[in-house]
Amino acid sequence: MGSLRNPVGPLPSSIYWRRRAVFATVVALLAALIVWFVSSGGDGSRTGADGANAGSPAPSITPGPSPSGSAISAQPGGRDEAGASESPGGPAGTGGSGTAGPGTGSGAGGSGTGGDSGSGTGGGAGSGPGAGTGGAGGSGTGSAQQVPADSPLPNCAPGALQLTLSSTKVSYAPGEKPRFRLTARNGSGAGCKTDLGPATAVLTISDEGGDEIWSSKDCPKGPGSVYVAVPGGGTATYVIEWDRRHSAPRCATPPVQTAGPGTYLAEATVPGVKGVLRSSITLAKD
Repeated sequence: MGSLRNPVGPLPSSIYWRRRAVFATVVALLAALIVWFVSSGGDGSRTGADGANAGSPAPSITPGPSPSGSAISAQPGGRDEAGASESPGGPAGTGGSGTAGPGTGSGAGGSGTGGDSGSGTGGGAGSGPGAGTGGAGGSGTGSAQQVPADSPLPNCAPGALQLTLSSTKVSYAPGEKPRFRLTARNGSGAGCKTDLGPATAVLTISDEGGDEIWSSKDCPKGPGSVYVAVPGGGTATYVIEWDRRHSAPRCATPPVQTAGPGTYLAEATVPGVKGVLRSSITLAKD
């Protein structure tokens, strides 16, 4: 122990202490170098592995085979190839359409034709439209579908229908029978039935002097009530034809005469409709 603290030798003790310090420094440096070499070698191996991985290309993903054909089989909008349509006039059912105006119409899947605006065809046969009769000297036909009075179809509520009266022509040639359209438009979304028969929807003809010469209720040839179906949001048209003859109330014998040339006023009154519907016509001279 004494030799470690007090060096023994021919040289001064300070020389020995310096040698010891240098030796200890060299040992410490060698130890530090060894530690650095070991630690740097491990990082280098990891860096090399990362570099090798970075150098290789990333694997590609090949999509699988796509199924043939479109994934959506239905056409946009859900359109049916055999779509049904309803238009004013011959009431077409499924697969058919009708047009407004006098003529015939169809039931379900049938065809309808209109005398005023063309024709439409459907996919099958159906029943014809409702037809009624007018008073003496007149007759009624309809492009609407006639239904029984006791049909389960509800009666049209007051105010649900909007009625219009119009003549098929403004002026009629000699011998030509005037025709008047009574059209009911259903403003509600549900279908209903209404009576457009000659005893209910009364049509009168007056001359230029204001004298009534014909009325549909004077002496109906057929039933006084004619119920027609009015589709929700659609129309039904009942056409009344006047053959220019005079009529008399309660089927009395009317004057044997026909209306001469001039201007005549047609008026219709319908229960549940306020006011009077009017349309004027002219009977031309020979």
